[in-house]
Amino acid sequence: MTAHRLNNLRQSLPENVDALLVLKPENRAYVSGFTGSNGYLIVGKKGDMMLTDFRYTEQAAAQCPGVNIIDYAPDLYVSLNDAMKAANIVQLGFEGDFVPHATWVTLQEKLEVELVPCSGLVEKLRMLKDEGELASMQKAAEIAESGLTEILSLIKPGVMEEYVAMELEVAMRRLGSQGLPFPIIAASGPRSSLPHGRASQRKIMPGDFLTLDFGAMYNGYCSDITRTFVVGKATAEQRRVYDVVYKAQLKTLAAVRPGMLGKDVDKVARDYIGEHGYGERFGHGLGHGVGRMVHEGPSAGSKSEDTLAAGHVITVEPGIYIPEWGGVRIEDMVVVTDTGYRNFNKFTKELVELG
Repeated sequence: MTAHRLNNLRQSLPENVDALLVLKPENRAYVSGFTGSNGYLIVGKKGDMMLTDFRYTEQAAAQCPGVNIIDYAPDLYVSLNDAMKAANIVQLGFEGDFVPHATWVTLQEKLEVELVPCSGLVEKLRMLKDEGELASMQKAAEIAESGLTEILSLIKPGVMEEYVAMELEVAMRRLGSQGLPFPIIAASGPRSSLPHGRASQRKIMPGDFLTLDFGAMYNGYCSDITRTFVVGKATAEQRRVYDVVYKAQLKTLAAVRPGMLGKDVDKVARDYIGEHGYGERFGHGLGHGVGRMVHEGPSAGSKSEDTLAAGHVITVEPGIYIPEWGGVRIEDMVVVTDTGYRNFNKFTKELVELG
């Protein structure tokens, strides 16, 4: 698999570079299979190499078959220059949208090559998921939903948002999550109008909305799901707002298909919410790509020119947020197929009253 990805990247290299230096951890892991924290992957038109230190040489050799593994001791830059001379690399591409300025300055000073900024080469490849990636993401989605199911009985008036988030994280880790793709969002009552309201010490009150936005990680891949509950008995207004978001999400999901622009997917939800009087209360993009990172391409926002294709994974997450009152978001993660989409999520989207 890594040989296939290395070859795809090699074929996408611009004519004016001899090789690409890959430093972004998610890109490095995707292309080479290496999951260590220190590695200088060079994908060249005539071969590939990974420079790392003593801690990771054995791991890199096991994870990166076909890649020349080099221990760069005692000096990284001497080793880099020697390796690139041996490979006849004169023009070296680098991830211009990732490498910090200070690192770029150091590379300019230390390397005996011409540095050429190259942005989005690996990210473009990562947008199309293969069956193995989709299976990992499905497992991550199942872990997240199972974790949610386990902790629902703990959600009741008087419980702090932070407690709910902690118990959800523990449940997901116990079920096999390898970490969190992002800090859990747990926002209740008036705080549920905050689209990214991180868990606080606020105690949940009777009648509150509670929005939980969270995900799991499995085999290096993320999941992302949001559900909004009412703790207690929902009011007529809460049901009305929830219903608008719910139907907007269903309508948008039904429209997803290959060939659509991201902005056109967004428009389906935005138009529906606007028609029901809440257009100004839906202020974020409809969705985003998910993979090794919880936010990656393609975009499904209001300005996105990305064209959806089979194998793209996106979120569909419309919302309504009313300051000092509360908010609702419902989010699923789906993969675009040849005929439409497949949903990773099974957890109900009907309004659930807890506690």
